[in-house]
Amino acid sequence: MIFLLHFADISHLVAELHDPTIKKRRAAATLLGKSGNLSAIPPLIEALSDTHHLVRCESVQALGRLGDSSAVKGLIVCLDDTDVEVRAAAIAAIGKIKDRDAVDPLIRCLCDKEIIIRTGAAEVLGKLGDRRAIKPLKTLGHDRFSEVREAAAEALRRLQVRS
Repeated sequence: MIFLLHFADISHLVAELHDPTIKKRRAAATLLGKSGNLSAIPPLIEALSDTHHLVRCESVQALGRLGDSSAVKGLIVCLDDTDVEVRAAAIAAIGKIKDRDAVDPLIRCLCDKEIIIRTGAAEVLGKLGDRRAIKPLKTLGHDRFSEVREAAAEALRRLQVRS
């Protein structure tokens, strides 16, 4: 079915991103992400400013599924979202896209108050393999949470550096 969606008209799904019903907006974002149609990226980026965090989260995940680097600027903005789920989804989406333009914003996430954000940012920085992350990752060796320390250590191993 996904193959068929590549060539399908997605205009009805784009229109549903503006529906007053949260459930319909979320469903539209999900289907746009599954469509594989890169023309869905601009309306999904627009949906990143939706008033409801679940719609923003689903839009972020959809952009990650589409996997195109043209979505990275919008995803970087989501790293500062007020909702932790949106921030975590943005980190995961950037990890799927693997665009190094996000390295510096991800480094800033290493100071986030939430464990899941610091952990996720460390994991993605390790996957991106950019040496700018080495020094900031080393500072996480003293994080009070073992999950964060372990993610940083693994990222540093991936960067072939000893912590």
